[in-house]
Amino acid sequence: MKVLVILAHPRPGSFNHAIAGTVVHALKENGHTAYFHDLCAERFDPVLPHDEIPRDAPLDPVVAQHCRELAEADGVIVIHPDWWGQPPAILKGWIDRVVRPGVAYRFLEGDAGEGIPIGLLKARAALVFNTANTPVEREQEVFGDPLERLWKDCIFSFCGVPVFHRRMFSVVVTSTEAERAGWLREAYAITCRYFPPGA
Repeated sequence: MKVLVILAHPRPGSFNHAIAGTVVHALKENGHTAYFHDLCAERFDPVLPHDEIPRDAPLDPVVAQHCRELAEADGVIVIHPDWWGQPPAILKGWIDRVVRPGVAYRFLEGDAGEGIPIGLLKARAALVFNTANTPVEREQEVFGDPLERLWKDCIFSFCGVPVFHRRMFSVVVTSTEAERAGWLREAYAITCRYFPPGA
């Protein structure tokens, strides 16, 4: 299987980087191909130019590569911190530029403005790993867990991916080395569960 792995964290050596490394290792160990992108290290430009908005617009070569990999992927894994209940800006810009019409979705013929999508992604499963400094219970009870809604309903379901799983690791700022090691083992196990050998 081909799995697209997207990391969005600005600090090299962060726990998000450790999760990404664990995920890529698990995929390769299970015989899968990982298309891995560290958006910050690669200095991905998150700004969507006006000329790039139309479905058939010519694309920047980097954006075109990401679009090809997303379209070809049998699975997608995204790793990022929870910042203000949202992904970092660089990842939001990646969504704007790469998860685009004609690549990830299209609308029904004769759509009168209802915005009824047909998902185009061939990916059968999507995983999202988040880190946060807010306890999970508070995130759900006080803020309504906006990242779950964003990734599950507004992006992956919208684009036709039938299986979705998200895991939030928190509270990172007060976590111990033992806790982080346990979280990495969990990330490895989740990756293997959804992308097992021979799949």
